[in-house]
Amino acid sequence: MKLERIYISPGHNFFGRHGKTPDDHPVLEIEEVECVAGSGLRGDRFFNYRPDYKGQVTFFSCEVHDDVCTRFQLADLDPWAYRRNLLVSGIDLNALIGKEFAVQGVRFLGVVEASPCAWMNQAVAEGAEDFLKGRGGLRAKILTDGMLRTEA
Repeated sequence: MKLERIYISPGHNFFGRHGKTPDDHPVLEIEEVECVAGSGLRGDRFFNYRPDYKGQVTFFSCEVHDDVCTRFQLADLDPWAYRRNLLVSGIDLNALIGKEFAVQGVRFLGVVEASPCAWMNQAVAEGAEDFLKGRGGLRAKILTDGMLRTEA
């Protein structure tokens, strides 16, 4: 698995806003991030969200992003649109559900698919929610502290 990009956001634009307009917190692309076991990514909106939260970090596949861009003819779609933290390549993320794995020495537990929601139709394109079902990414818990860095 190769770590291509890292994203954090200080606030929620969609989460908890059903029936409301999205908020406008920025998504920040960074080159490195501190992983804190049991808490999340330092600086992200879900850091210390609640004890034992299954989405302390979210992974998304570069290959799925490429499929979305092709399907919806979106050559300039930024991967941060999915609101996932770690954009990775070379791995089937669903195969990690229920398994422990490591990225750059940091240990994670894959918990559940990061299911797409109706906001994907607004943030990406109409039909994106259905298109992403079964490949919306991976929610994981952080098991050990450490730093992650994007790979060239």
